Amino acid sequence: MIPRFGQPPEPGRAYRLRPGAYGLLIREGRALLTRRSDDDELQLPGGGIDPGESPPRALAREVFEETGWNIGAPRRIGVYRRFTFMPDYGFWAEKLCHVWIARPLFRRADPIEPLHMPEWVLLKDLPDAVDETGARDFLRLRLRRRSRLAQERW
Repeated sequence: MIPRFGQPPEPGRAYRLRPGAYGLLIREGRALLTRRSDDDELQLPGGGIDPGESPPRALAREVFEETGWNIGAPRRIGVYRRFTFMPDYGFWAEKLCHVWIARPLFRRADPIEPLHMPEWVLLKDLPDAVDETGARDFLRLRLRRRSRLAQERW
């Protein structure tokens, strides 16, 4: 069963399935996040998986678009779902959020996604730094298993 974070689906409302790939990007005791300047929110970099695109490829593309960084060695650490309205697309979505841990390798360029800027956060400040409730709750759940995650070379 895939955990749900946030509001339950509203009865009678049609939701479009929207799979996405999101990155927990760890380097030197910090996590690379993206700050959206339109709402001043810190988020895990990531977004929708395009038709025909693999989740790791979508993750690499989204991270580059939102941060300008290239990543290496992505490994899926979990999935969660949330139900939300997506104003940029004008529809209600059941977001199926695949979360990957990966290593930021190098910054290749400035972000090409409008309104996004990379920002580093100390690991001790995660998950509280993340504004999106689903990602924050997912990270809290994963960090409770920190002893296991420590073996994953954070």
